[in-house]
Amino acid sequence: MRILLVEDDQGLWQAMKIALSAHSIVLDVAADLGQAREALSNADYRALILDWQLPDGEGVSLIPLARRLHPGLPVLMLTARHHIDDRIQGLDAGADDYITKPFDVNELLARIRAVCRRPAQPQIPTITLGALQFDFANRCASLNGANLPLPRRQLLVLETLCLRAGRTVSREKLQEAVYGFDDNIESNTLESHISRLRRTLAPAGVEIHAMRGLGYLLQTADEP
Repeated sequence: MRILLVEDDQGLWQAMKIALSAHSIVLDVAADLGQAREALSNADYRALILDWQLPDGEGVSLIPLARRLHPGLPVLMLTARHHIDDRIQGLDAGADDYITKPFDVNELLARIRAVCRRPAQPQIPTITLGALQFDFANRCASLNGANLPLPRRQLLVLETLCLRAGRTVSREKLQEAVYGFDDNIESNTLESHISRLRRTLAPAGVEIHAMRGLGYLLQTADEP
């Protein structure tokens, strides 16, 4: 899952990035509205977390653009404002939820899960391919009913391929799902993750095919 955080407090966003990465969430950070507009124009996100007060304006002003570029994008307001009128203003501006600083990371994770379950976001509870099952709600994989422990980035690659099982996923889409825009990506890193996944999934009768010039395709071994 890739999320955009618009927040200018470096200490806060660094702590959030570390905490969320432990839950297989890739967090891109924009320090102001200008950087946020550029990020929204160049990448796909599952959710947007907006600080209220930013160096170049109020975070709520970004919501109309975010929704034009990404219809149905869940928006979570993150702010130090506690007054009920502020909450109403944020929700009326189009935010889906509201969390005040300081906050507990577990509460933030719960609110992220909640806004991403909105009816506008089609939900696929699980997918089964051969002996592989991927649970999207809990973001975990299993083989023959046994939990499949995967490193974070391999899990993100598998999640993205499972969401589009039977269809080709471009290299760019996979990289967007796995890496933030400030991550250093070596040329063969994605291939390394896919190679390890292939070995892991082989006993399940599931294959990842490289489609030359197009991307990668996840399907069962008996599919043509």
